[in-house]
Amino acid sequence: MQIGIPTETIADEYRVAATPETVKKLTSAGHQVVIQRGAGIKAAYVDSAYEQAGATMTDNAYQGSQLILKIRAPQGDEIAQIESGASVVASFDPYRNPELDRFATQNISAFALELLPRTLSRAQNMDVLSSQANLAGYKSVLLAANEYQSLFPMLMTAAGTVKPARVVIMGVGVAGLQAIATAKRLGAVVEATDLRPTAKEQVESLGGKWLDVPMSPEEQARADEAAKNGYGWTPGEQYIQDQAAIVDKAVANADIVVTTALLPGRNAPRLIHGATVAKMKPGSVILDMAVETGGNVEGSVVGETVMTENGVKILGIPNIPSTVATEASALYARNIFNFIDTLFDENKNVKINLEDEIQKALLVTHGGEVLLKRG
Repeated sequence: MQIGIPTETIADEYRVAATPETVKKLTSAGHQVVIQRGAGIKAAYVDSAYEQAGATMTDNAYQGSQLILKIRAPQGDEIAQIESGASVVASFDPYRNPELDRFATQNISAFALELLPRTLSRAQNMDVLSSQANLAGYKSVLLAANEYQSLFPMLMTAAGTVKPARVVIMGVGVAGLQAIATAKRLGAVVEATDLRPTAKEQVESLGGKWLDVPMSPEEQARADEAAKNGYGWTPGEQYIQDQAAIVDKAVANADIVVTTALLPGRNAPRLIHGATVAKMKPGSVILDMAVETGGNVEGSVVGETVMTENGVKILGIPNIPSTVATEASALYARNIFNFIDTLFDENKNVKINLEDEIQKALLVTHGGEVLLKRG
């Protein structure tokens, strides 16, 4: 079958959904791969490399393609170019995407990669959220360090001692853990916090200090039970207040703060308020990784560096994985390949299996209907 890789059209999106590595795997399996000219150039994948892997370069990768692979979901005029009955695999931002009805109307089967059930062991090599968050956590610390007007490590010099930077990481998921590891490698003193008390061991294993919040025996028991059963823990009001006070003090003393908290389908939670920012030292830097979905930090603005009255920089850098587009594309492309490999039947055609728990979870439009339950 023909598989199409169009150029990404969203501003500052430099990634590409297939690399010469994955193209070679697809062509070796008997598929015809067509790639829009220049689709990979911003990620350092040139057209000639794709041609050597067996792809055909074209001006329109949608035309004739039964399977479309993208980083971001097609939008606007792109949707009209997709063949009826085709399948699209991409990051759809499904709970916010206003154009799902158009995909359904054109009888397009749309797979939203963000909806992958991450608890399934066979889905781990398809997990784009984890692969991209890992890179984002690493690069976020470098971006913050670039704006910081001092150094991360402690230095002993003839002119005196340079104190190490104090870094606070808020949110200890995949991105947060990589941010902790990166800041430690750069020589900073790192503290971290998360609503999940079970994250303490992970933080300490990377050399970070856990911002400990006292827990009542009842709360400890609930947290332990939730962790044992794989469910999220809902803290009590007192715990939330105690944590806020401890985090407020840590952030006020920090040189660098990186916030990583995201909620699928909802606005990002507000972790740092203006009153806390006002307590920070001049020259401090905050990087808000959730700025595109409302922001963890009061005052952060998408695509801007905000300088507060007390001299704190708030970085609202969107789509951080795109700033390391070469490696981000490589990991993303492998994730996509591992997923679409489950779609092909013995004749190398797409055969959607609604009984397959991964395919079913990702499928947001199919058979002329929007399958995603919103709200």
